[in-house]
Amino acid sequence: MKLAPHLHRIGNDIVAAYLVVTDDGVTVVDAGLPGHWKDLVRELEGLGLSPADVKGVVLTHGDSDHIGFAERLRRDHGAPVYVHEADAERARTGAKPKVSTGPMKLGPTLGFFAYALRKRAMPTAYVAEVVEVHDGDVLDLPGAPAIVGMPGHSPGSIAVHIPVADAVFVGDALTTRHVLTGREGMQPAPFTDDPAEALASLDHLAAVQASWVLPGHGAPWKGSPAEVAAAVRAGTA
Repeated sequence: MKLAPHLHRIGNDIVAAYLVVTDDGVTVVDAGLPGHWKDLVRELEGLGLSPADVKGVVLTHGDSDHIGFAERLRRDHGAPVYVHEADAERARTGAKPKVSTGPMKLGPTLGFFAYALRKRAMPTAYVAEVVEVHDGDVLDLPGAPAIVGMPGHSPGSIAVHIPVADAVFVGDALTTRHVLTGREGMQPAPFTDDPAEALASLDHLAAVQASWVLPGHGAPWKGSPAEVAAAVRAGTA
């Protein structure tokens, strides 16, 4: 689905991934679930492109519902997969601490896990090789993605700012739809390692200049990152 010039989304409000399309090729931000591969190919074909046009995948963090088809792109099409050094092991093996899920409602929770199963969430397709990135890096990929450290949801959570798309991709640094309760609106994401650190990281997001704030779960948000950071804080005060 085209959101704006250069900017496309695959998946839905339960789990989403994004494509930035330029004359130099495609950058994929997050890779959803393995079953999103067909959605990726369909979106690319609609643009007259193929997986061979993907120059790289940037992961906002290493959780299983964000790394989905990344290994397939790397293995079969040579697209490097970038992840923050603090989440590299998570992306390669799934190693992570157990965290509290917080509030849950039966309907949305069952809907999330049913959707994940339909999109072949298990077994997880871990990424055999990753390129480690750091806060402040600007990657040599279409759109020149800039890495913004957002630790909290995981140690290596990042936002990805791509100016040509006028967008910042936030992964699970926040969400616009809580996958376990169905509550909509800007809010902290569930399954967060360190909620206090995640809230503190919103200062980094507020400094980014963009018109789109794009989470891994929930509807795309049209508005400034500073407004978004304030809205999340207001909801958790």
